[in-house]
Amino acid sequence: MWSTLSHLECSRHGDAYDADTVAGTAACGAPLLARYDLARAAAMLTPATLAARAPDLWRYHEVLPVRDPAHVTTLGEGMTPLLALPRHGAALGVPRLLLKDEGLLPTGTFKARGAAVGVSRARELGVRGIAMPTNGNAGAAWAAYAARAGLGALIAMPRDAPEITRRECTITGAELHVVDGLIGDAGALVRRLLAGRTGWQDTATLREPYRIEGKKTMGWEIVEQLGRRAPDVILYPTGGGVGIIGIHKAMAEMRALGLLTGPLPRLVAVQAQGCAPIVDAFHAGATESVAPADPRTVAFGLTVPKALGDFLVLEAVRESGGTAVAVPDADLLAAQAALARDEGLWICPEGAACVAAVAVLRESGWLAGDEEVVVLNTGSGLIYPETVAGG
Repeated sequence: MWSTLSHLECSRHGDAYDADTVAGTAACGAPLLARYDLARAAAMLTPATLAARAPDLWRYHEVLPVRDPAHVTTLGEGMTPLLALPRHGAALGVPRLLLKDEGLLPTGTFKARGAAVGVSRARELGVRGIAMPTNGNAGAAWAAYAARAGLGALIAMPRDAPEITRRECTITGAELHVVDGLIGDAGALVRRLLAGRTGWQDTATLREPYRIEGKKTMGWEIVEQLGRRAPDVILYPTGGGVGIIGIHKAMAEMRALGLLTGPLPRLVAVQAQGCAPIVDAFHAGATESVAPADPRTVAFGLTVPKALGDFLVLEAVRESGGTAVAVPDADLLAAQAALARDEGLWICPEGAACVAAVAVLRESGWLAGDEEVVVLNTGSGLIYPETVAGG
């Protein structure tokens, strides 16, 4: 069997749902999580079998939701490099600093992972088209994968989203709507436009269960790349938070399967000071976040005032012994430029927020300096040319 998917589970109450129908959220409105028969998966998903597989996202198919490989929609995503940052790490006082570079994925961001799995499963379940609000990058990725699968795509994004993401949607044939407002306004428009469309699925962040499954493969890859162990700390730029939820889920699955030895990593949610609801909630001891009055940051992917899965992000951070950090735009842009000078890497501002957060955590003493630390760069800096002055 290609997948060991058994059921979907309400992330708040644990209620079970049928995995073989098109699903949104649980009855209570909470995200649904895919669950697998890990006892069966363990017999097939071993270090030896993994070593013989292609270096792509689908190597973990036993714990991905697509049942028939004929429905896999791929553009070659997966197994992005885990790069040492010796000069920049030394400058920050964290010599064992590493960067997982998701900017090399199709469409230029980590959103390709969620799109690949989400679109593949939608195709398998007979969905005719996908619809979503986006801050830009997710819409570009889902539009591309929908085109690859032969599905329709309806995308709405704020006018302030990176211009290149609008062009990505347009060239792949998506129905694109640009709104004056934030991602919540785009979401309201999508819901209105979906009314009366049969066979279309709302694939907004955490309103379908399979984007997480694609994103969790970042965690699987990091552990494989480090020789079946986790780093001490993983910093993740947190907007909707799907990636950090997915990495936390991946670590639990790998531990249950016997594929991860040693301690689990401390997870750090990184936001920009102009939009830091998760950070505020973490330090207030709250279980959910409160939307800021005027959310703004140059790291546009972090402009998510109220994430549907905020309670899951907070759980992941707390259960792992991690923390949450907000950095000013000026600091993340300075970190972006310094990393490029030191290592030749032009990363996105969201990823640069994590690099800036390393400096904050080292200065505060939360990082002692001897830890192995992985920062997630979630996209290519080429998508954000306006963050760098022209020559």
